[in-house]
Amino acid sequence: TSFGFGVQESSAYPVFAQQNYSNPRAANGKLACANCHLNQKAIEIEAPQAVLPNSVFEVEIKVPYDTSLQQIGANGKKADLNVGGILILPEGFKLAPKNQIPTEVKEKNKGVFISPYSTEFDNILVVGPIAGKTHQELIFPVIAPDPEKNSDVKYLTYPFYAGGNRGRGQVYPTGEKSNVNVFGATQAGQITEITVSEKGESTVTITGSNGTPMSQTIPTGLSLIVKKGDVVKADQALNVDPNAGGFGQEESEIVLQNPIRIIG
Repeated sequence: TSFGFGVQESSAYPVFAQQNYSNPRAANGKLACANCHLNQKAIEIEAPQAVLPNSVFEVEIKVPYDTSLQQIGANGKKADLNVGGILILPEGFKLAPKNQIPTEVKEKNKGVFISPYSTEFDNILVVGPIAGKTHQELIFPVIAPDPEKNSDVKYLTYPFYAGGNRGRGQVYPTGEKSNVNVFGATQAGQITEITVSEKGESTVTITGSNGTPMSQTIPTGLSLIVKKGDVVKADQALNVDPNAGGFGQEESEIVLQNPIRIIG
């Protein structure tokens, strides 16, 4: 796969899921993206209700959000949101070959790189990170399988699943928190000192009722909502929630239609 690391500071990286989960859909139906993108935001799926064998069709994942919003980049600076998507098709369905993709879809998808999740799962497609402002709709050109050529495929109604995300995640695959978070007070007490480093990180010192000071660092770019002298509870938010994005998942159904039945 050719996902470019470091292309933009603020990214949604399906490659994180690809590296850490051999199958992105857990037994309970949760998609792996939701493990790092904790905020929920709705998506919509548009797809035909029925398709014929060997036919090429489009599945569209709509990832709407307020494009005037910006998020905080990994460097603490404001940045536009990127989007990413995942489409889990029934087995046998896959990304349409380039020479069978209609011209208008190619035009819409200029510069958009869709790839199979892995060699094992070519029925799972991923895209992103791409600029959210110009890609509120993610279009996946799909080719349907042919039961006459593949005995594992039947003329049935199949479920399929989609996920769409905008913005950076709250957790890295390592389990560490990103800077797109609310940081809570590590102990209850009074804020006795707030210092800001040259890089812009804030160090907040909270002195507990037993007189023990504890310091914690709030990453660059986050706005504090507390000041020196404030009394805080444990886990009380120290900064404004910077999260402008979110992940959503939906499921739908598609019928693989027998062409003979239509003629008859």
